[in-house]
Amino acid sequence: MLNRYNFAQDLRASIRGFGARSSFGIRGIKIIVDGIPETLPDGQGSVDGVDIGSASQINVIRGPASSLYGNASGGAILIESERGPVIPFVETRLTLGAYDFENLQLKTGGEAGKLNYLVNLSDTSLEGYRQHSEFENTQLNGRFEYSLSDTSSLLTTIHHTDQPKANDPGGITAEDAENDPSQARDRNVQFDAGEALEQTRIGLLYKTSLSQGRDLEARIYNTTRDFSNKLPFVDGGAVSLERDFTGGGAKYIIEDVVGGKKNRLLLGFDYDLQDDDRRRFENNSGTIGAETFDQNEQVTAIGAYLQNETRLSDLVELTLGVRYDEVEFDVSDGFLSDGDDSGRITFDQVSPMAGISVKQGDNTHLYATISTAFETPTTTEFANPSGGGFNQELNPQESTNYEVGIKVATADYRFEAAVFHIEVDDELIPFELASQPDREFFENAGSSTRDGLEISYSRQLADEVKFSMAYTYSKFEFDRFTNDDGDVFDGNDIPGIPEDLLYFDVSWFGESGFYAVLNTTYTGELFADSANETRVGSSSVSDIRIGYNGFYDDWEVASFAGVNNLFDEEYNSNIRINAFGDRYFEPAPEQNAYIGITVRKRFPG
Repeated sequence: MLNRYNFAQDLRASIRGFGARSSFGIRGIKIIVDGIPETLPDGQGSVDGVDIGSASQINVIRGPASSLYGNASGGAILIESERGPVIPFVETRLTLGAYDFENLQLKTGGEAGKLNYLVNLSDTSLEGYRQHSEFENTQLNGRFEYSLSDTSSLLTTIHHTDQPKANDPGGITAEDAENDPSQARDRNVQFDAGEALEQTRIGLLYKTSLSQGRDLEARIYNTTRDFSNKLPFVDGGAVSLERDFTGGGAKYIIEDVVGGKKNRLLLGFDYDLQDDDRRRFENNSGTIGAETFDQNEQVTAIGAYLQNETRLSDLVELTLGVRYDEVEFDVSDGFLSDGDDSGRITFDQVSPMAGISVKQGDNTHLYATISTAFETPTTTEFANPSGGGFNQELNPQESTNYEVGIKVATADYRFEAAVFHIEVDDELIPFELASQPDREFFENAGSSTRDGLEISYSRQLADEVKFSMAYTYSKFEFDRFTNDDGDVFDGNDIPGIPEDLLYFDVSWFGESGFYAVLNTTYTGELFADSANETRVGSSSVSDIRIGYNGFYDDWEVASFAGVNNLFDEEYNSNIRINAFGDRYFEPAPEQNAYIGITVRKRFPG
């Protein structure tokens, strides 16, 4: 995870390098919340509509997952919200911290007959470490699950985000970062760079067991989003976007015995429609001026998939899958004074996968997979450097992933290791133009190779002490890449991705209710540009958190305090890849602290 402190660009997640190129939001990774996609049919995702304050579980699927999830090369992040407990409760939580950080959270949940419910409301504000990085956000998240019968249920999820301010301090040069890391880029202040949005998502997920070994899931959803942002240039520097995202799908699961072998078959389809009204105006030093761009962009995605899992023996399981996707981009130009740039582009792809898992003893599994994926440009990445419409020269990115690994789970520890090799064609790479700095355009690299190693380990060191760690080695290189200016980058490292990434934490939870957690992230060197001319140094950042949980009859009181960047490391929270004028750097905050308290009241029957 990168970019924790620039809310105008959103949190940037990367799996095996996919997603690291994103100018904002999450790319190459499918995000699904309570069975409802947060990722658009064009492949763009965000966490604006994700409420971590009521999330109970997050599962990460690494590597191409197109046989189930479609337009994503890196994998999937599956988020599940809390269920209401049997005993109803009301909870409030207040957190205060450096840089005028304030977060107030109100939560309630429980069960009423056949209805299970949980509602969470949170309000967050932050002045920020850097100038011009103010942020305000209010979220409402509701989960309502109604039991229709012993074998069927209907889950309704409602989420609303109101984010009136998320200023963008911009990237700065290495010299500026050294002189004053808290400063904003002067043009970002001059043009009031940043964004504001409102988003509402409603989803329905129906589950039923038709008979023994026959399960059906069906879903429908709608997301509306009103978005505006300002970029630090005049022509087209103010953007207004009205979005409507509607979709649905179904999955049928058959568990049976075929030829004397246990077998599980998944059949499913997805349909998504994204309708964007996008307008651009002059940004006259923060004041919106004349209209310069007006077009409607529609993305229609249809997908059908099949995955079969066969237990060949007590020790061996074989998985085969295939998915077909068709994604159509249709643009209607409403700003005709500079010509009609209307057009349509359609991509389709068949994505097969195969995997085998072998059990070794009671606790160990060995596995190997071959999987493919494709990733279309998003409507934003399709932006035409020469005007309106789509960049007709841009192609989808395609990848093939080879992976072998081991998983060990015992009563004392868990260990996982995976080695992967990924071949990518037409890798999508960002660049900026001198005439429109801070606006990213994209081009295709010919081909690239990604080799890596992933290791994770966790162990209960004592009754009250737990240790966990994760390490990733990444060697990602361009095999063939000549950009539009004729520069040759063959053999260069792909920018924005560290070769070494190490995370570990040690936690102590005492029987008295006191606890302490220390974690450290080491990020190795990386390059900020495709030419590999600017190297970003390594960093090691530690955070500590201590607290106390106390129970008093039907009341629970939890107090906590923490320090981020405990040893005051100088590092960057984000690197703007291939930024014009060497403005690659977004310095992270210095050592800073926070405190908080949570009070929960239970209401037994």
